[in-house]
Amino acid sequence: MKALHVISFMLVIVGGINWGLVGINPSYNLVTMLLGNWPVVEQIVYILVGLSAIYIAVTHKGDCKTCEVGATA
Repeated sequence: MKALHVISFMLVIVGGINWGLVGINPSYNLVTMLLGNWPVVEQIVYILVGLSAIYIAVTHKGDCKTCEVGATA
């Protein structure tokens, strides 16, 4: 499960950076820059980023040391 968490976390980071770059300049897309202009591959990456965000949101409290019961921030 740790590998799934790490992969999901990295995909969420890539997605967040990509959205930030698109917000700054709509013609700049990190996914396209990294993978080239392959619409099917881009769509798969976007689906994986979305699924990763859902996974991180659902499992975050169990994985996050800051959110553990009794943890001090």
